Amino acid sequence: MNRPPPYFPQNQLSPPDENRYKKFKFVVAGLILAFLAIIAGIGVGIYYLIRMFF
Repeated sequence: MNRPPPYFPQNQLSPPDENRYKKFKFVVAGLILAFLAIIAGIGVGIYYLIRMFF
């Protein structure tokens, strides 16, 4: 039973997506914008919370 393992092709069966990098940039930009919106919302919330007490 000293047979080599079965052959698995190393290349992809389908060609790579040409718009993959563009989609990745949109996802990263969306995550950055969402993070900035969350930070801005926290800042505004803290501002109004402090303003409410003083």
